[in-house]
Amino acid sequence: MYELLFWRYLEEIYLNNQEVYEALVEKEEVEGLAVLQIDVIVNRINSVFSEWERVDENSWKNPKGKGAFQITTTPQSVKIDCYGTEGKTMNKLADVMEEFKCPLYDPQVPVRYDEMNE
Repeated sequence: MYELLFWRYLEEIYLNNQEVYEALVEKEEVEGLAVLQIDVIVNRINSVFSEWERVDENSWKNPKGKGAFQITTTPQSVKIDCYGTEGKTMNKLADVMEEFKCPLYDPQVPVRYDEMNE
């Protein structure tokens, strides 16, 4: 499994990304993060991956190849667990989240891919 996590900071706020990640994984509320439009985001992911089989409300699998992913949300974050998913698919997920101004935090590295890291 490869984990991707997305959130958006409020204006003028930047926290320790690893600590934010740990709090969000525990489903804690983090002061300084925006509340996301979770339904809109999930609908957008569903439309971008419309050719994928939607296994349940929060899971998709590729009917034409390898890969599956599952979404877990809090009001402030979207966590996507990827199972055998190709890099280009993970990039597409990151692109969708970028539309909502939520850059990728990759806890495996650990790096947040935003303007503070460039």
